[in-house]
Amino acid sequence: MSSFVINGGNQLHGEITPQGAKNEALQILCAPLLTEQPVEIHNIPDIRDVNNLIELLQGMGVQTIKTSADSMRFHAQNIDFKYIASEEFRIKAGKIRGSIMLTGPLLARFQKAYISKPGGDKIGRRRLDTHFSGLEKLGAVFSYDENLKMFAVSTRGLTGTYILLDEASVTGTANIVMAAVLAKGTTTIFNAACEPYLLQLCKMLVRMGAKIDGIGSNLLTIQGVDSLAGTSHTMLPDMIETGSFIGLAAMTRSSITIKNVNTAHLGVIPEVFRRLGVTILQQGDDLYIPAKEEYEVETFRDGSIMTISDAPWPGFTPDLISIALVLAIQAKGSVLIHQKMFESRLFFVDKLIDMGAQIILCDPHRATVIGLNHATSLRGIDMTSPDIRAGVALLIAALSAKGTSTIHNIEQIDRGYQNIDQRLRTLNADIARID
Repeated sequence: MSSFVINGGNQLHGEITPQGAKNEALQILCAPLLTEQPVEIHNIPDIRDVNNLIELLQGMGVQTIKTSADSMRFHAQNIDFKYIASEEFRIKAGKIRGSIMLTGPLLARFQKAYISKPGGDKIGRRRLDTHFSGLEKLGAVFSYDENLKMFAVSTRGLTGTYILLDEASVTGTANIVMAAVLAKGTTTIFNAACEPYLLQLCKMLVRMGAKIDGIGSNLLTIQGVDSLAGTSHTMLPDMIETGSFIGLAAMTRSSITIKNVNTAHLGVIPEVFRRLGVTILQQGDDLYIPAKEEYEVETFRDGSIMTISDAPWPGFTPDLISIALVLAIQAKGSVLIHQKMFESRLFFVDKLIDMGAQIILCDPHRATVIGLNHATSLRGIDMTSPDIRAGVALLIAALSAKGTSTIHNIEQIDRGYQNIDQRLRTLNADIARID
């Protein structure tokens, strides 16, 4: 297990570029299973979850060639189903939640798949019912194999149908879309997730020969085709990293330019941080956050306390709620943080309180943050990262604090942020990785 040792209080400055989008990568990397032709993917983030998924694909028999530092060619001509039914696959697939999205492509092209109970962040219940029910409506049959300790999934042939999703699940929508593109007939998916990552996946599938209407909306109509071809795809910059760097700049009263963020796909993210008092200047496709001594939280028009809450796209992403909460600690004013979508994502605030933050945890979903306005500084402490997003929020708090902080279990942070310590050092951060 590794740790970060951070000497906080340094003002940061310089430029930083977001990595390729983690949440997009976990969908896009499963799509090459839909074709026997090569698929080249660019801007792949070098992070644990993505690398684990690539290792899974390699074990399944997918040929991979690294064509540049962040690009790979995938060729899924032959698939080894003995490996997919193995203990090694079960263990590896169980480490990443994204492994569930292997199911749709395997079912569509090979009529069978195995599902290991997927891992991921421990942030409350994250059910898989949307995946199961959607694939069942297309003609998949699920059974639990006691010997393999995995779900076996099979079909005599997927057939298009009308599907009303019980929730706008991003991974659920992606899985069903990848299954439907090779199903017979027409599939209609209502209440589909419409995040930019789904838009990216659908555009990629169309370039491969899929027929999808309604891309970017919550109503997708898919006409199944017999086969798909290869293509080339470039992933978006990671919007969660962009939001994290905005919070970092404001919290440390630093001047930072975030390069090549693809502003068209950020949605409400910049506006939410502006409500918290952060100045964000758009310079082409870059965002510049100037150094400010204080940032004042807006109130609603009736004078009531500002509430920041998450919602499915185009609402504020739940992956940035932790960053908004930490940013509010040194704001001028108070904020109610309402995490609606996961019931355990605020349970890291006890560590922030130990650092000197004034936070009232109202319940598993809500926390009231009383801004310190830098009247007092946070103090460095010893802590442990519980998940990816909370880990980076704690890292931002440590970089703004006086004294030395140690963050353990940083493998959680490495799952979603590429070489974050090296990149922060280019901004003048005093951070060291200790194995």
